Amino acid sequence: MMWGYGMNPAWLWLYGLLSVAAVVVLIVWTVRIFRTDSAGLSGPPGPGPVAPRSDARRILDERYARGELTTEQYNEQVRSLGQ
Repeated sequence: MMWGYGMNPAWLWLYGLLSVAAVVVLIVWTVRIFRTDSAGLSGPPGPGPVAPRSDARRILDERYARGELTTEQYNEQVRSLGQ
């Protein structure tokens, strides 16, 4: 005699656990997308809002990081940008 018409009840537990895990992942993902504070989920709050860098400063920083500019050249160009 077959109980449960051939279905293994372990599959139902697995389905239930996967469903709960999917709901938890969906909630965490939604919170991470829509949060507005600058703090991460696992860290202390940051120092506050930081002004975005201009494209010129970003390019200058990248050139300095690649070694295309010396420290003196970098400092002079940062001063000329007024930042």
